[in-house]
Amino acid sequence: MKTVHIRPLVLMLGMTIAASAAMASEIRVMCYQDGVECEVTAEIAKRFEALNPATKVIIDTVPYKSIVEQLPVQLAAGQGPDIARVTDLGGLSKYYMDIAPNLKNRKYWDDNFGATTPWLRPSATDKGIYGFMSQLTMTGPFVNKTLFEQAKVAIPGPKATWDDWIKASTQVAKATQIKAGSAWDRSGHRFAGPAISYGAKIFDAKGNPVIDAGYKNAVTKFVGWHKDGSMMREVWAGTGGSTYASSIDEFVNGNVAMVLAGSWQIGNLQKKVGTNFDWVAVPNPCGPAACSGIPGGAAWVALKTSKSPKEVAAFLDFMASETNYAEFTAKTNNIPAHAGLAKKGINYTNAEPAAKAALGVFSGGVSQLAPVAYAFQGYKFNRAIMLPTVTRVTQAIVGEMSTDDAVSKINTDMQDALKQAQQ
Repeated sequence: MKTVHIRPLVLMLGMTIAASAAMASEIRVMCYQDGVECEVTAEIAKRFEALNPATKVIIDTVPYKSIVEQLPVQLAAGQGPDIARVTDLGGLSKYYMDIAPNLKNRKYWDDNFGATTPWLRPSATDKGIYGFMSQLTMTGPFVNKTLFEQAKVAIPGPKATWDDWIKASTQVAKATQIKAGSAWDRSGHRFAGPAISYGAKIFDAKGNPVIDAGYKNAVTKFVGWHKDGSMMREVWAGTGGSTYASSIDEFVNGNVAMVLAGSWQIGNLQKKVGTNFDWVAVPNPCGPAACSGIPGGAAWVALKTSKSPKEVAAFLDFMASETNYAEFTAKTNNIPAHAGLAKKGINYTNAEPAAKAALGVFSGGVSQLAPVAYAFQGYKFNRAIMLPTVTRVTQAIVGEMSTDDAVSKINTDMQDALKQAQQ
């Protein structure tokens, strides 16, 4: 009778169990995309998993509305993912986790992301690293060139005013019988660029937020354009409260000749418009004070709700590497927030001529941004300005209150929100 040697079998079984245990580490990434950002992130995550078999990365793709409205509620309740792609950079900073202790090379991060790292810090004196900007963005308009040509209306030049653009786009709408000349995203962030151009200082001499005559100027103009039919009412008047609404689908569907959105929509337009019409990005229109958009972008941030700080830091380190960051930027048609790559330039291999031209317009427009636009983007409580703006301006558009009352209410709501946020 042969002796059965079971020790190797037991050893192999033990190794299998140990390997399964090692695979138990899992990190969840909450991601929204304007184009293919989450899809590209998932591709990079697969390579990370191959190099780090003990970690599983799950990319949860959600609507942008979930990032704005649901994620803050989850985090306040002590729940949430390990990593999220967010745009309320300073407003959510108290929930961020410092990954600096677990990074391989702190100097690489400081050298390449140092200009925007402060946007993610909870205080001016903080030196932590909480994530990185997935891209640098800038608000600005897109124009349906085909509609302008059909209407035989000249596209305004680089230093054209908002009045020039509203007049021209309204002429296009009448000639081509589309719904309206223009639309802006229902967003206080989008509104801030024109407001600054119309003279809004945003902050007083002490650095406190202020709703001044320049801001009122912008509100008055914007409400007036809605009431005279120059702008599409549905985008702002179709939703209540401070809820975000995009204008880009109205543009894609040919319902408006011009939208105020931003550089993050370039990949989306390339994907959705195709050959339906010719579109172009144009410089931000001017007001009396400036011709400014707002800088910004989405950031990958580590969250305190994570139980896997080392794995989170390792994945963000992988995503932030020059090779992977360059791939993400090229495939998503975004402007890099990585200093090294900004100098070298990005080879936008997937960008068609219209997308490449638009990236050039937005990159060139960075130098036209007003200094206060950077201050506004970096201000920790900027949502205390943005959210009341959306709510009250909409009420003025639909006739629930006067423009003067709307401006007064924005100021009151802002002060109340600041008191609550600073408690």
